[in-house]
Amino acid sequence: MSTPAPGSVMRGAVDLSSLRNRPAAPATPPAEGAAPAGALPLVFDVTDATFGEVLELSRTVPVVIDLWAEWCGPCKQLSPVLEKVVTELAGRLVLAKVDVDANPQLAQGFRAQSIPMVLALVAGQPVPLFTGAVPEQQVRDVFAQLLQLAAQHGVTGTVPVAGAADAAPAEEPPLPPLHAEAFAAIEEGDYARAITAYEKALAENPRDSDARAGLGQVRLLDRVQGADLQAARAAAAADPTGVDAQFVVADLDVVGGHVDDAFGRLLDLFAALPADERAPVRERLLELFGIIGDDDARVVRARARLASLLF
Repeated sequence: MSTPAPGSVMRGAVDLSSLRNRPAAPATPPAEGAAPAGALPLVFDVTDATFGEVLELSRTVPVVIDLWAEWCGPCKQLSPVLEKVVTELAGRLVLAKVDVDANPQLAQGFRAQSIPMVLALVAGQPVPLFTGAVPEQQVRDVFAQLLQLAAQHGVTGTVPVAGAADAAPAEEPPLPPLHAEAFAAIEEGDYARAITAYEKALAENPRDSDARAGLGQVRLLDRVQGADLQAARAAAAADPTGVDAQFVVADLDVVGGHVDDAFGRLLDLFAALPADERAPVRERLLELFGIIGDDDARVVRARARLASLLF
């Protein structure tokens, strides 16, 4: 993600020009189980043919895009989390699900190099969010930042929720105080305060996996804030073994969804450095592994290569 977290750093990482002017599909009767007229489902499938309608909807309410496939295990872990959080937000976001196998044009337009891949549309513009199965708290944090970004662009609408008038609002359990402090800081774009709060939470409970994941994510967001990808790539090309220069590009690649590129860059750097200069690169790799998730296939491959370089 980018300014307050999703935005300027990553905007443009996805090219929708080939899809933007796609004619809308002809109207079809509502499918069995669809929401009644006047109430839009909060979670729905989108296809190559219906994507134009989703672009238009994003001018009213932020649309989260979940790129998945039936064979993808991490997708099956992440999708219920996305649906739960979107449902709890009660119409402030909607979730559009894209089966990449059935919709190759959308997969190509979104540059889906790996899945699950989650991004958003705000006023017709793509905002990449994250890849891989991430913890629920991280999803909540990212969606909070997305709503802030959407508000900055005037996208503050909601969609009517079927049955909302009759249903009592679900009570969400309160966050632990330090998590709540970090969450509030992230919403304000104050990453330094969020980092401090998560660090305190980990000092109190080193096994707090949500705090560990949140800390890694917010450190990454803090590092890329205001970074210029083109300038960073030029600096890295001019200094192939410059640790700081390579770190910036790797961070931006992770934020932009190019996780394999980021890992490959850092592993190449690790291999090229003398043994006594490798520790910071290993530490950065381990931090990024934690952000992406230990079960992610890209992390598994990168860990295997790192181990081969160590022994």
